[in-house]
Amino acid sequence: MATAQSPVYTLNNGIEMPAFGLGVFRSEPEKTVAAVRSAVENGYRLIDTAAAYKNEQQVGEGVRSSGASRADIFVTTKVWITDYGRDQTLLAFDRSLRKLGLDVLDLYLIHWPVPSAFEATVDAYKAAMKLLAEGRVRAIGVCNFSSRHLDNLIERTGHIPAVNQVELHPFFIQRELREVDEQHGIITQAWSPIGGIKRDGEKAKASKEVQDPLSHQTVVLLAEKYGKTSAQIILRWQIQLGTCPIPKSVRPERIAENIDIFDFALASDEVQAISALDTGERGGPDPEQVSPQTFPIANHD
Repeated sequence: MATAQSPVYTLNNGIEMPAFGLGVFRSEPEKTVAAVRSAVENGYRLIDTAAAYKNEQQVGEGVRSSGASRADIFVTTKVWITDYGRDQTLLAFDRSLRKLGLDVLDLYLIHWPVPSAFEATVDAYKAAMKLLAEGRVRAIGVCNFSSRHLDNLIERTGHIPAVNQVELHPFFIQRELREVDEQHGIITQAWSPIGGIKRDGEKAKASKEVQDPLSHQTVVLLAEKYGKTSAQIILRWQIQLGTCPIPKSVRPERIAENIDIFDFALASDEVQAISALDTGERGGPDPEQVSPQTFPIANHD
């Protein structure tokens, strides 16, 4: 089987991270092992999970059963907001590592800022800094942080995250935040990179008007021009923006399709045309509103 290999980004602490990965958000545990194995077979070298996804154990099984060397696979997981605080986060990390079956994690992320309890958010990040200093994780970062959240965190900890994973797709391009990340030397990672959240998210389900970047004429015409799918066009756009997309799928054919984007390049005006689809409206939760009360997920299983 021919495999595509993604380029790599060098993080701000010198660690190399693949520029493309598999996300397993809401991937059913019984399908996750095969999805991870299929991804590795097709050239993926980054797998992104989280304590809140309830499939860390299956991600670990998939990595081990893939036949790839552990050193070749970059594994990310995240601490959930109900486990924020120094000691709680350290315990949550131990639990995640045990489920994954790993000795060392490649990237540990703070899943959301909690503005109503930012002290606990900072303490969670300080716990991650301790894990980094001890060599138990190779890099640390955050998810869904605005530029204000980043400034507050950096001021409070004296440490710059390596990665900021955020909602980012053609209908929500986060231009200003990407610029702030770049100024700090932070890699912007894109969740829902082809815009599925605008089609399948809670806001989309509540709205009568479904938005889908995959069916937008700008994207469809480029797919016809390059002999690619709409998803491949959008993922290529992500790479050319300098982000790290982590599309989710459990279907082998879609997993193979998504990474098959390194044999062509969009022209700069085509990249700009896709970026011009930005609506400025996110499909997922507003980070300013996230709290244990609004998202009461426990991870003590």
